[in-house]
Amino acid sequence: MNTLRLSSKLLFALLLSAAGMPAALAAPQTYEIDPEHFSIGFQVQHVGYASVIGLFLEAGGQFVYDEDTRQLSSGRVVVAADSVFTNHKKRDGHLRDRDFLQAKRYPEIVFEASKFTPGENNTGKLEGMLTLRGETRPVVLDVTLNKAASYPFGHRKHTLGISARTTLLRSEWGMTYAVKDDMVSDQVEMRFELEAVRQ
Repeated sequence: MNTLRLSSKLLFALLLSAAGMPAALAAPQTYEIDPEHFSIGFQVQHVGYASVIGLFLEAGGQFVYDEDTRQLSSGRVVVAADSVFTNHKKRDGHLRDRDFLQAKRYPEIVFEASKFTPGENNTGKLEGMLTLRGETRPVVLDVTLNKAASYPFGHRKHTLGISARTTLLRSEWGMTYAVKDDMVSDQVEMRFELEAVRQ
């Protein structure tokens, strides 16, 4: 009698097949972000004249994702706070100091992803918690999946190409330096470009 019993998952797949629909069984996979193809950029208005554009040069992370169902199980990105770079030594030192990142006291900036909501045309919203300077607050990123395919050279593994953007208010993490007089904008535009390799 037990041999006649089908699991609910298999039964669902058979029903989809009978209806002429693709059977997309959940298959979450772990993806490791390639550190050689992981760019984190930011942009901040300075005295209203122009934006300062910078990077974080050291970061890594991974996530668990099902490409068929577009469901995210988990994700974590860690950024080295002292890797901030704006191509100006004195300014970079100031950004690492207590007015901004406090990199010595809080050496890691951590983003813990919690939920991905798919949108149209390979887009979606990624929700998570950002820990910066010891403060943890929610963040939502606009995400675009650029490409999902086997890499054409090198490791040849299945790879996701992803772009993401968000805007932060740095004052929410205690970085109020020069906000009141609008010398340096509170808003920080963030941009992420990455390639994630399926393990």
